[in-house]
Amino acid sequence: MAVTLINPEGVPQSEAYRQLPVATGSRLVFVAGQVARDADGNRVGESDLAAQTEQCYLNVAIALAAAGGSFGDVAKVTIYAVDYTLDKMPLLLEGIGRAAWKLGVRPVR
Repeated sequence: MAVTLINPEGVPQSEAYRQLPVATGSRLVFVAGQVARDADGNRVGESDLAAQTEQCYLNVAIALAAAGGSFGDVAKVTIYAVDYTLDKMPLLLEGIGRAAWKLGVRPVR
């Protein structure tokens, strides 16, 4: 599946994301929600939101690879975090960034 990322004129322009991801092709893959556990089921990052987030994203990458895909094929991600407050956003972003760096994923420009 190819995903084309578009920021059409007339909507807010963002460097962080695109307003309109368009997925084409005939195959859709739905990845189950991931938790901060490694392949052996061990908890990762006890009381460390950045480490937990990183592990979740790495788990998603493994699941995508098993289906023949990568984050480059993803049209939408939904994040649920227990006891989340806005002041934790930097930790969440740090975890995403660390996972992206390990996976060789670079921000959309």
